[in-house]
Order: sequence, then structure tokens, then C-alpha cells
Amino acid sequence: MPALACCVDAAVAPPGHAFAGDSSLPASPFPGLPPATITTAADNSHWSPSLSSDLYRIDAWGGPYFTVNSSGNVAVRPHGTATLPHQEIDLLKIVKKVSDSKPECGLGLQLPLIVRLPDVLKDRLESLQGAFDLAIRSHDYGSHYQGVYPVKCNQDRFVVEDIVKFGSPFRFGLEAGSKPELLLAMSCLCKGHPDALLICNGFKDLEYISLALFARKLALNTVIVLEQEEELDLVVDFSQKLGVRPVIGVRAKLKTKHSGHFGSTSGEEGKFGLTTTQILRVVKKLDKLGMLDCFQLLHFHTGSQIPSTALLADGVSEASQIYCELVRLGAHMKVIDIGGGLGIDYDGSKSSDSEISVSYGLEEYASAVVRTVRNVCERRSVKHPVICSESGRALVSHHSVLIFEAISSSACDDAPPMSAFEHQYFIEGLTDEARADYLNLSAAAIRGEYEACLTYADLLKQRSVEQFKEGSVGIEQLATVDGFCDMFSKAIGASDAVRTYHVNLSVFTSIPDFWGIGQTFPIVPIHRLDQWPAVRGVLSDLTCDSDGKIDKFIGGGSSLPLHELEGDGGNNGGGQKYYLGMFLGGAYQEALGGVHNLFGGPSIVRVSQSDGPHSFAVTGAVSGPSCGDVLRVMQHEPELMFETLKHRAEECGQGDDGGMASAAVATSLARSFHNMPYLVSASSCSLTAMNNHGFYYCSEDDYGDIVADSAGAAAPVGEEEQWSYCCA
Repeated sequence: MPALACCVDAAVAPPGHAFAGDSSLPASPFPGLPPATITTAADNSHWSPSLSSDLYRIDAWGGPYFTVNSSGNVAVRPHGTATLPHQEIDLLKIVKKVSDSKPECGLGLQLPLIVRLPDVLKDRLESLQGAFDLAIRSHDYGSHYQGVYPVKCNQDRFVVEDIVKFGSPFRFGLEAGSKPELLLAMSCLCKGHPDALLICNGFKDLEYISLALFARKLALNTVIVLEQEEELDLVVDFSQKLGVRPVIGVRAKLKTKHSGHFGSTSGEEGKFGLTTTQILRVVKKLDKLGMLDCFQLLHFHTGSQIPSTALLADGVSEASQIYCELVRLGAHMKVIDIGGGLGIDYDGSKSSDSEISVSYGLEEYASAVVRTVRNVCERRSVKHPVICSESGRALVSHHSVLIFEAISSSACDDAPPMSAFEHQYFIEGLTDEARADYLNLSAAAIRGEYEACLTYADLLKQRSVEQFKEGSVGIEQLATVDGFCDMFSKAIGASDAVRTYHVNLSVFTSIPDFWGIGQTFPIVPIHRLDQWPAVRGVLSDLTCDSDGKIDKFIGGGSSLPLHELEGDGGNNGGGQKYYLGMFLGGAYQEALGGVHNLFGGPSIVRVSQSDGPHSFAVTGAVSGPSCGDVLRVMQHEPELMFETLKHRAEECGQGDDGGMASAAVATSLARSFHNMPYLVSASSCSLTAMNNHGFYYCSEDDYGDIVADSAGAAAPVGEEEQWSYCCA
């Protein structure tokens, strides 16, 4: 923008008006106009990490796993309330370890980044189990709780394996809803507790049912849950051919449901399940076949993100009555599966009126379930069943943090002030109609009629645009009018001070629920929280799509408190980088993410608490998909593409030093195919990108073979490359 565009320093009185005092205008272009109500952070000494924690509600939605440390960085408390002070993990130190180059003792991975925290996952599972154990003791319940994890929430190998491992002492199992999910569940449960349940949900064909029956032959505690009445015939026919006695459950369509998006899978109009009439037909058919003893489980689903324990108890009560009726009809019932629905308080409001919050905790949830089942069974003189739940969102949401970088922000640069001569020149350059708008604006300002001022300012801008389209006004004059009107709006505090922060991320790939269903997640700067966030901003991603932005935040805000970027965000090799974290996104986001604009998924690291000086060890790391990888997803062949481009480079590079030039082009092209699609700062461009074909993983069994540095990061020594560190 030209120098005249942003603020006025001195001006002459417009015709017909005289300014009070001298002609200088240090705070306002017109007399009587209040100074601009722009708050500045003159001193950060009055700001503190605790104020940032309150501002972003970190303790409310993040407790007991996330906090702000004394350095102003977000820290992880990996063991929840049992975490000792020296065990807290600073997220900024993880980012530094991951993103620093290998010569600088880092891993050389590119952001965006998912940080997986298996210790948090373990604590969530143990807390859920502990809540039900407490409720069972408190209500003198005659059976036990035995949960399963629905792998659809996050099918990542290490997430599922961790749940089976951590849940083995509690007979914790898995739930599958498709054939590939069933295959991975079967494989993982071979290392689990022999009594762990394998719940087979979802629509089924003969191959699905055969897999489930094979699982029983492999001594896995498999239950085939009927979603459609027709599935029973397939189960009966194939089980007889295999000589396998199946264990059968049904999913019941309850009358109970809750409103909103997350309740759409519940109630009589729900996608899955059998009506009471259909359930009765299943009972009669199994009785006629002499297989009623195979009917052992009742499943239902009230909906995801159940907002209150009152609604939960209503659904559980209805299902418990159905369970007792099935016992009366002769079914050998053993398990009541209450499905999913254990909610997450995404905004920390603990409200039952919000789709992103719930008004209860784990213990209240478990108590409501156990108490309701017990009361119904006691009234009906029915033996207390095993209680199963399919809590996925509540288990895995906290264990994963998405970290990404703000690379720039849009802001109006302060232009030099407008002198009296320039101001007079500005007025004289206006057309007669525009000058009339300006005079009306000036008169309204003198009278203190600021709403009228804004109306005249808009008219002035609109008229100038029309004249620009006609060709009677040049671009310099148009820019000057825009700047003058924007400056005026700022002076009366009416301008929109929200900036756009450009982030190195794809919303469609990494936060698809925000784009798809308007789901909001906590987003917080992971550092500089000892400084006042003086700017409000929205986040705009890298995609060429107008929906690729985040302008809705927890608490109902349309912007987020942020800090000024330093040194252009560090993109030019100077200044500090600015990192943001999206929290509670460990469920669904990775599985739902696509490749819009061919942006692939983030890099991933697995971080465990350790006794090193920085309290953590990186036990696994993988670079995000390369450009070549995402091209393959869309059926392109990167190797052939490279050969075509290389051949063209050789053709265009003939002549003096042409061979050397074409070789350099080919090298650059090859690197581009192997690099991630996301932006790389200038200071990092010389680094060789990590190949995505190798997943460097460290199991506990290999821990003795690890070369670890003093920063606490660790990785195995692989055949292709040794991850050794030289830091002191």
C-alpha cells in the first residue's frame, strides 16, 4: 500500500470547517474524535503462565494431562494426577528434538507433527477401569466390567497394540466394524488376555462372518453382533459347516436417543440394530435350531458424546429391561454392551447443553451405568451381567497432540503519516461526489456522530471503487481512500482487529471433523504463554480452498488470542518459530483425514516419560508421507514422472555446462518427490528429507540397544541408518 494509506499525522481543515487548536492530528483525523482504542502490551511483567492457563482454559479441558509450566510452555503430565513434577514433559522440547537437524542432535523431521503419548493412553485406560471397579464395589454389583476399544477411533498399529498390552490385566478387548479391522483385532488379541472380548459389529457378509468364526477356532473370545436380521442365517449356516459353536449378540434399536449430530446414530431411526420385533424373531429361530444358548450378549448405542448421566441412565434402563426379557425367554445372556458415548469435555465447560462438552466425569459415568443395570436386574431377579462398554473417544483423545507452525500473518503495515500537504492533495484528488462524502464524514465526526461517520466512510469507499472500475480513478487514489477509511475506523475502535495467521497445515487432512461437522478442538500456542497474547487471529491453512480455515474456537469465539510473530515467523532464517497445538484430537481425525490438495498426514513421534534430564524418550518416529507417496494414492507413478521430467531437463540443458545444469535440476526434482508437501523454512531447505519408507520404532525389548542422548530422546540403531546423538 502507498505511504498515505494508513494514518494521518497533520491535515488542513476541510473547506467550511476549522479544527480546534492547531492543524496537527496526532490521534484522530477529526476534532472531537476519541483516540483509537488500541490496547498495547507495554509490559509483559503483569502477565503470567497462570493467566494464559485461565485464558485458554487449559486446566478445564486439559486436566489432569496438560498444564502450563513456569517457562510458559505447555507441558504434559503423562501419568495424570500421579505425575511428579520432574516427570512433566515440555512439548516445546519435543518439537525441538524432532525438528532439529541430525547434526544438531535432532531427528530431522518436518512439521506438522503428531505427538503420541502412550503413558497418557495407559492412564486413561486404567482410569476408566478404576472408575467401573469403584462403582461395582460401591453398588455391591455381582459381576465385573470388561471394556473393549473400538478400533475405528484410531486404527494405528501402536495405539491398538498399546491398548491390548495395557488392558491385558483387565481383560480389555477390541471391537471391529469391518473386515480389515477384524483382521487387525484378531492379530493383536493373540497377545492379549484370553478372556478379552472381540466384538464384531458392522454390516456383515459371508467373508466377515467366516473370519469371526475362524477367530473362535483360534480361541479368541469372539461375539458376532447381529446388525441385520438376515445376518443370522449366514452365521448359522457357516458355523455348522465349520463345526464352530458361535457366540451371538444383537444390537437393539432403543427408543431412547439424544439430539444433535452425535445422537443421530441412536433411536428407532438409527442406522444399525434390530427392533424388538426382529429380536423376538431371532430368539424364536435360535430356539427352533437348538442354539438359544449361543445368544449371550445384548448391545445398544445411545449415541456418541452423551451429554448427561440422566440420558445415559435412561438408555441403560431401557436396554436392561430388554436384557432381562431375553433371559426370561431362555437366552443364555451374559454380557450387556452399552456401546460408546462416554464423552469428552472439549471446551472445559462441563455443560450438558453443548455438543462438545459433557456434565460428568469417568466416575459419575460408571456409577450411573452400574447403578441402573443393578436396579433393573434386582427388580427382575436376574443375575447381574458382565458390563461392557465401547469407549473409544474417551480413551484415545487425550493421548495425541497435533503441533503445527504459524508461518506468517496478515496485518496492515503502518504507513508514514500524511502531511498537511498530502492531506490537502488527497482531498483535491477526490471527485465531486466523493468529496461530498468526505465533507459529510468530517461534519459527522465534529458532531460526534460516529455511526454516521462509518456510513459516510463506506459511501466514500464504494464510490471510489465504482470510479476505479470506470477508469476515472487510479489505483494510487483508490488505495489512499481505502487506507484513510481504515485509519478512521481504527480511530473510533470500529475496525476488525482480527488477523489471519497462515499455518503450515491442511485442515482437511489433520482436522477433518472441524471442516466436516463443525467440531471444535482446543487450540493453544504451546509456548510464549508467559507473554501476553495481544493479537486476535483466525487460522488459514495451506490448501487452495476457502473452507481451509479455522475461525471457530472453544468457548464460542470466532478468533483466538495469539502472539505477534517474531522475525516473520522464522521463515527467513531469523526470529523464533511460533508453534500451536491442537489437543484432544486422538480419535477419528487421522482415519478421516484425506489428501485434499495432495497434502498428506503429519510426521509422527511416540514419546514416553523417562528418567532422563528432560523427562522423555522418543521411542518411535516416522516422517509424514512424501509428495511421491500422496501422488501414488491418486494412481500416479512418481518414478515415471521423474524420468519424464529428467529427460526434459536433459533436452533443455544441452549446450555449455548443460550436463551439470540438467544434473542439478534432476537432483532437485528427485528431492521434491521425496520431501513432504508442506512448506519448509529457508533455514531448513538444505536438509535431506527423511524417506517415509522406514518406520523407526523402539520396543521395550529393544531398549538396551538404544543409543540415547542427554536430552532424553531415544531411537533404535537400524540397519539403514544409525540414530545416534552427539549432544552433551
